[in-house]
Amino acid sequence: AQAIDRMCFTKDGWLSDEFNNLYAALFESADKHITIVRTLSNKPSGMTRQELISACQINSGGSLTKFIEELLESGFISEMIPFNKTSKDIIYKLSDAYSLFYLKFIENNKSYGEGIWLKKSESASWRSWSGLAFENIWLQHITHIKKALGISGIYTQQSAWRYVSKKGEQGAQIDLLIDRQDHCINICEIKFSIKTFVIDKKYAEELTTKRLVFLEKTNTKKTVFISLLTALGAKKNEHYLNTVQNQLTMDILFEKL
Repeated sequence: AQAIDRMCFTKDGWLSDEFNNLYAALFESADKHITIVRTLSNKPSGMTRQELISACQINSGGSLTKFIEELLESGFISEMIPFNKTSKDIIYKLSDAYSLFYLKFIENNKSYGEGIWLKKSESASWRSWSGLAFENIWLQHITHIKKALGISGIYTQQSAWRYVSKKGEQGAQIDLLIDRQDHCINICEIKFSIKTFVIDKKYAEELTTKRLVFLEKTNTKKTVFISLLTALGAKKNEHYLNTVQNQLTMDILFEKL
């Protein structure tokens, strides 16, 4: 926390003003790229091309395509096709860790100076952000996940899925699912905790509902597993044993492929 405070929130900190310098050094029309990045930072679940056009007010022609492609190539944003959809339905998400952190915390707190991060790192906003950042890390390591699940040799497609509930129905959102050619699907539930994660009755019911809604609304005939992805593992209590088929911890992200 002290190192982050020094580098990001002091006047001469190495990362305190890197955001504008970074994009300007890489792109000729950096203001357009920054507009897209800022827009995506406000929508953690991602946006479609049409939503970006409306929000950024950038023409839908070649210019927008060029800006998106440059951000994708540079690793600032990522794309994912929702389950059972086509490339026309691609969802774009801001995935650059520094940009996410800068826009959430640094930009509006630089004037407070040294010590601000020590305070912010204990806040509710940090706890909320840390869950999204943790999810972002896993989404950038699909190959590691596949290896740990023992499915490296199987053709797969990763995607997200969401069902917006109608009156009297249950909605559901899945940020990562792995659709396998061996007629199985892994619903990956990503949960951040600084200690051993504990599944209680309420959360177990949420997981069960999510799986059932997915089965019903997609009409898939494949076998659907729930895989829990945590930092330090989960306690194998009755709720875990009744809902989760396997779990992975962050240790796998450091294994050589």
